[in-house]
Amino acid sequence: MFSATYHSPAGRMVLMASDTALVGAWFEGQRHFGGGWLPAVTQQRETPLLSAARAWLGAYFDGRRPEVALPLAPVGTPFQLAVWRLLRQIPYGSVTTYGVLATRLSTVGIRTSPRAVGSAVGRNPISVFIPCHRVIGASGSLTGFAAGLHVKSFLLRLEENVLTSSPP
Repeated sequence: MFSATYHSPAGRMVLMASDTALVGAWFEGQRHFGGGWLPAVTQQRETPLLSAARAWLGAYFDGRRPEVALPLAPVGTPFQLAVWRLLRQIPYGSVTTYGVLATRLSTVGIRTSPRAVGSAVGRNPISVFIPCHRVIGASGSLTGFAAGLHVKSFLLRLEENVLTSSPP
């Protein structure tokens, strides 16, 4: 495993990749930081995959709305992986709720609660690339974000500003 840092406008991030996929992107100090991997089994080294991840983040924070074309390989339980797949389907600049995600899971045979979905969302190991910041509370409130509500708010405002300033 290899790791590198990225200095985003929302805070310093640590990226982690294997030889074949991005496995982690955390804001420094967020809950579940490093997913139990850092620093024991990683080498600080820029690899082509980490360079591509850093370039993607640069484009994202510059408001260019890049598509995630990097190979992502989050490590989690089957339930968490199902939730994280749904997160990747939330369009740029859009939000959904934990309850909506729970309902969508039930359509594929996974009965769960919004609270369980929230727990899985909070353990997303690849922040921003897997857009967990796009999930809000049923009342429309910003709730639970592992890197802090200030970071969640920043990311949502960034996406909203890009959408409102883009030509039709």
